Amino acid sequence: MQKSATATAVTGLLAASLLCAPAASAAPNPPFEPAPVSWGPCEDDSLQEAGAECGMLDVPLDYANPGGEHISLAVSRVRHTVPEDQYQGVMLLNPGGPGGSGLYLAGLGESVPHGAGAAYDWVGFDPRGVGSSVPALSCDPDYFAHDRPDYLPTTPEKEREWLSRTDGYAAACGNTGGELLDHMRTTDSVEDMESIRKALGQERLNYYGFSYGTYLAQVYGTLHPERLRRVVLDGVVNAEDVWYRANLNQDVAFDRNIGIFFDWVARYDSVYHLGTTGDQVERLFYEQRAKLEAQPAGGEIGSSEWTDLFLAAGYGQTGWDKRAKAFAGWVHRGEWQPLVDIYDASNTPGDDNGFAVYNAVQCTDVQWPREWGRWRADNWVTHAQAPFETWANAWYNASCRNWPAPAGKPVDVDGGEVDSALLISEELDAATPFPGALEARKRFPGASLISLPGGTTHSGSLSGNACVDDRIAEYLTTGALPERKPGAGPDVTCEPLPQPTPEGAETIAPERPEQPRILQDALRHWR
Repeated sequence: MQKSATATAVTGLLAASLLCAPAASAAPNPPFEPAPVSWGPCEDDSLQEAGAECGMLDVPLDYANPGGEHISLAVSRVRHTVPEDQYQGVMLLNPGGPGGSGLYLAGLGESVPHGAGAAYDWVGFDPRGVGSSVPALSCDPDYFAHDRPDYLPTTPEKEREWLSRTDGYAAACGNTGGELLDHMRTTDSVEDMESIRKALGQERLNYYGFSYGTYLAQVYGTLHPERLRRVVLDGVVNAEDVWYRANLNQDVAFDRNIGIFFDWVARYDSVYHLGTTGDQVERLFYEQRAKLEAQPAGGEIGSSEWTDLFLAAGYGQTGWDKRAKAFAGWVHRGEWQPLVDIYDASNTPGDDNGFAVYNAVQCTDVQWPREWGRWRADNWVTHAQAPFETWANAWYNASCRNWPAPAGKPVDVDGGEVDSALLISEELDAATPFPGALEARKRFPGASLISLPGGTTHSGSLSGNACVDDRIAEYLTTGALPERKPGAGPDVTCEPLPQPTPEGAETIAPERPEQPRILQDALRHWR
């Protein structure tokens, strides 16, 4: 009797609530079902050369309201060339950033050894707000114009100037970004990946991600683990450090790597004449930085631009010779145009799209500290041991203090249900330090990790290192991963590619393969 009476009472309450509830709450919104992509010719020459086709995919601005405003994602595809019974499905690609254009990555399959890429459809896309997607986010295209204030806030006036600049950038984004700013989190891009999967008629996706693209995959694998098949993650983001702590960790790593670059320059003093020891080259670097604060090179390259144009030397070895030559040309002959050319190629004055999206994602993935006193203390402590990049990186992110869109909470990454993943990390990678790969290996028990001890290159796979690239080809062909070893370390180690030897040097290092041009194009927005 008591059970029946209770049931009757609950039934009455439910009936009353249904009578009073508004109609809109009667049922949740159905999942969004995208229309197929209408493929056509690509406008970009490199994509045309790769045999790609391009199109646009219509997706909701807000997946909680799929019937509301929509935006468009630019997508590209290079189709498989093997017989249908050997087809392995779609390989979705992301180059990182956040803010990097992935449209140009569709040709990456050609770089996989032994023809292993031919069994996949390689699909690139510009994430929401990026590049050819509509709308594309821009806040202040001239933010990286020449001769900006000195990064080091050694006086209250300098600190106030940078605070004003970064607060102004956040305000500009609020004025131009509209409702898009409220829907730029990693989780929004994860749902865009789901829309791409559905639009392409795939039950599961294969995925190849670089840098931030590895974090995108970790979140996708947490929310949609059943949709992942084969996964390659190169330059692995530490899911524990999203995002404030990650930048402080980067500062220490970049300082170490710029020291490795200085040592290399000194080794070839017969070519560059900038010092016979790394310490001498380092002192000259900071001496020039101080001079440029007072008098910019050509009126264009001040102390901040000087720091920025050498940052790529901390990302990898590809541009070492170019930067060392520009350094020497400035010191010995007063040549400033090469400095401008390198800076402009890295920072794109007149186009802040990548930077705007970087902020829009990182500032809303998680709440950054709002109190400037916290930033000041943390960055001065870090600067004491890592002066090269600390304050440059602080100001690069400082708009997150007052970002005009609300922050969410990061997903608790759990890859326990992802079948397999191949993780790759050079152990001296500065942009995504090696502990991130170890953390991902712990969270993804089906993953195996290839490490490269002593390597300083960020996300350098498919660049001619047979030890790494052959294992990628094997995994993409058969699904076989390197055997997972007990413990918390890597499962396979490979030697990194040799450091370059400049023209005219007395000793010649082994020939270093060039990074594929399609990959260079795709990754040009990386910071």
